[in-house]
Amino acid sequence: MRFAYPKNGETLALDVAACIGCGACVDVCPHAVFTVEAGKAEIASRSACMECGACARNCPARALSVEAGVGCAGAIIIGKLRGTAPTCGGDGCGGSGCCG
Repeated sequence: MRFAYPKNGETLALDVAACIGCGACVDVCPHAVFTVEAGKAEIASRSACMECGACARNCPARALSVEAGVGCAGAIIIGKLRGTAPTCGGDGCGGSGCCG
């Protein structure tokens, strides 16, 4: 099953020149956002990105950046902490309700 999160992945950025093609992003991404082709990472499915930040935290070349916590992953975590349903009302989703 492929998930798509409306407006998510907007903060995801890849510096292809800095990428060393190690595949760490592929290994840690829970939604297969990345592939490695010709020795460089590529964003294969931006809409599948839930902006959790795992890729950026694990990239040894610092070729990836993402504002973690602004998308659906953040809404799910905040909902759990508050004991409420996830509510995408932040900048990542614009209140579209993509998580609930």
